[in-house]
Amino acid sequence: MSAAYPRLLLCLLTLALALAGVAAGKISAPRTPISRDIYHSSDSLLREIKALVARHSSKLSMDTIKTSNKGYSAELFVVTFNHVKERMDNGSKVHILLSFGQHGRELITSEVALRLLYVLTEKPKIAGVDISSFEKLLENLVIKVVPMENMNGRKRVEEGELCDRRNGRGVDLNRNWSVDWGKKEKDYDPYEENPGIAPFSEPEAQIMRELSRSFKPHIWVNVHSGMEALFMPYDHKNTTPNGASAHSMRSVLENLNRRHFQDSCLVGSGGGSVGYLAHGTTTDYMYDIAKVPMPFTFEIYGDEKASSDDCFKMFNPVDKKTFDRVVNKWCMAFLILFEEGLRNLRDAQIVSQGTLENWVPIGGDIVEINVERKSSIRERRKLEGLDLGMQELRTYFRLFLLSTFLLMFMFCARISKNRNRDSGNLFDP
Repeated sequence: MSAAYPRLLLCLLTLALALAGVAAGKISAPRTPISRDIYHSSDSLLREIKALVARHSSKLSMDTIKTSNKGYSAELFVVTFNHVKERMDNGSKVHILLSFGQHGRELITSEVALRLLYVLTEKPKIAGVDISSFEKLLENLVIKVVPMENMNGRKRVEEGELCDRRNGRGVDLNRNWSVDWGKKEKDYDPYEENPGIAPFSEPEAQIMRELSRSFKPHIWVNVHSGMEALFMPYDHKNTTPNGASAHSMRSVLENLNRRHFQDSCLVGSGGGSVGYLAHGTTTDYMYDIAKVPMPFTFEIYGDEKASSDDCFKMFNPVDKKTFDRVVNKWCMAFLILFEEGLRNLRDAQIVSQGTLENWVPIGGDIVEINVERKSSIRERRKLEGLDLGMQELRTYFRLFLLSTFLLMFMFCARISKNRNRDSGNLFDP
């Protein structure tokens, strides 16, 4: 009989570990692969951009910037749109800097960058909407587009690391900037939010900082996915800046949300709207240090029903219809942003009235039709609360399983010890 107890203990141990694995969520749902029939690879996307630049050399140019730090190298491609260069000195134009693909897993953002470049050069319509009235406004802009800020991280995703948002050596580029760098919240995840060994330790962040210094943008947008939102500073605290500049930024976002998104996007500071604080972000640097008048973060898509392990589906549309809807919707959003931003820059006298004297506004009735409204903020927060509650329940359940297993182990060990003692007494002389 005593030989059966080790087998019993082994069975109990196996059962307890299996239950604990289920409770911890380690038996994950199937992961959605990259929809390669819809999405460009990083190489094919760059080839298409280079071909577009070659066809429109009077409007587009492309620079390749490389740098390295402690054995790690990065390369960024920067596309500049400058309409009718010969008519106006660049110094009098409004500068707009757009960054896409800062997190490798957010492929949809780079697809929006590509489509936007087509819109600026070849496409007179977006989803059937004529945008020819925007032509005059484009004459007053210089737009720099970084289609894939995190090229090395994107390669890792294409190789199968679908949940990776970091660069090629494991640093989150949106935590590597100097404003409030390195601070860690209670829910800090070192895998997701590694800020690097120092501010600007990463070549990608160094390149973007130098680009912001040399270009001096009036409008900056850092484009991400994970939800639908229009954010302004701050990310590292639960407030927005004070004063006229903050009022102008909020006015731009609220007008864009009303005109184009039918008030379906979250609007406000990143730190006050997302539910967590982020330290060392690009947008906070652009506002506090680079003194960009209008720095924003756009979140352009998110599947709230996707499993946290199913990262491609969570951050990117997986079917062609949704893909086209998202890309077209946000290309139009950028055009309206340019219009709203320029109007507010003019009103704040940050740009001269003469810069916009030929500006013909887009009609205020241009909005996307059949946009599904998001849940209200109250409903969203209720769901977040339920999710936190479920996390606590899972934690308590895991502790219960662990304590139950320990009690069973102690009980079985005690029985085994007693039986062995009784057996020993039986054969004693």
